[in-house]
Amino acid sequence: MRKFDYSFLDNGLLPANLINLTSSIASLKTMAGVRKQEYEKIFTELEAVARIQSVKSSNAIEGIVTSDERIADIVNRNSAPINHTEGEIAGYRDALNAVHTNHGNLDMRQSDILKLHETMMQIAGYEYGGKYKTGDNYIIEEDKNGTRRVRFKPTPASEVEASMEQLELAYMEARNNANINQLLLIPCVILDFLCIHPFRDGNGRMSRLLTLLLLYKNGYDAGKYVSFEEQINNYKGFYYEALRESSEGWHKNENSYVPFIENFLSTLYMCYKELDKRFAVINEKNITKKARIEATVLNSLIPISKSEICNILPDVSPSTVEAVLGKMVKDGQIKKIGQAKQTRYMRA
Repeated sequence: MRKFDYSFLDNGLLPANLINLTSSIASLKTMAGVRKQEYEKIFTELEAVARIQSVKSSNAIEGIVTSDERIADIVNRNSAPINHTEGEIAGYRDALNAVHTNHGNLDMRQSDILKLHETMMQIAGYEYGGKYKTGDNYIIEEDKNGTRRVRFKPTPASEVEASMEQLELAYMEARNNANINQLLLIPCVILDFLCIHPFRDGNGRMSRLLTLLLLYKNGYDAGKYVSFEEQINNYKGFYYEALRESSEGWHKNENSYVPFIENFLSTLYMCYKELDKRFAVINEKNITKKARIEATVLNSLIPISKSEICNILPDVSPSTVEAVLGKMVKDGQIKKIGQAKQTRYMRA
């Protein structure tokens, strides 16, 4: 059985860029904390937007999608789910709310993990919610020709409960080691959870919920105000490549956590940078709506949609956003990518 041991995080041999990145994140965290105390209303607005984006993105990564309007209605409880897909979305909403509101009482314990999984699966009606898998599962990938192959064989069902117990104990031991940076520990634990793949379904979504939980437990709450899941979805090619690299040799205890740690830290760093940007945009409401829309598009690191702009600027009407975007395209400031609901805008 796989051995879980995070003592390597205490040997000081990790790449310097990872240590530097944790320092940058800590600085951004401190600045966000000061702002949160002074501008409570702004952070409340950001939180409402982030919850919708988190539910949308975490499900979208797994191919569970519906319209932005339905996502917002379900997250805000303005409408009950009307089909199986929406039941999955509502389940993630409830599990995410549990992490956001009750993280002080939750931990990386098997009992809490099983309860979160049950919550996530309950509305969709899965009978295996809150239970470990009873049959072996495999990670399948498909090449451009449609040929499938097994990319990774997770822990067999017969060993899952023992593996999860060892994972929990190894995490608790490492967490109590003052010499181990928790921002380096969290992605290692999440990678091991994904490689165990303890559930029949929902492992990816659970990994993202547990990531948020462990970040909360260590005082990092950027995911409450900027969707961590959205950042993963935006760059999911890099995420899956890091997961692939770090899972190679996992069963033989020969894998390297470094690619996954680097991807995790980069994602968290982008969350804090995005929080900084969104705070500036919302805080400067004395600036014209036109200027704020322009700044939102021009400062975006990736192509951005009209609905995403509306989420960032909740006090600006969709028609105003559309009009400004049209003029910016006409003036050559930005270019339009895609069509219909897939339309995105980026700096020309």
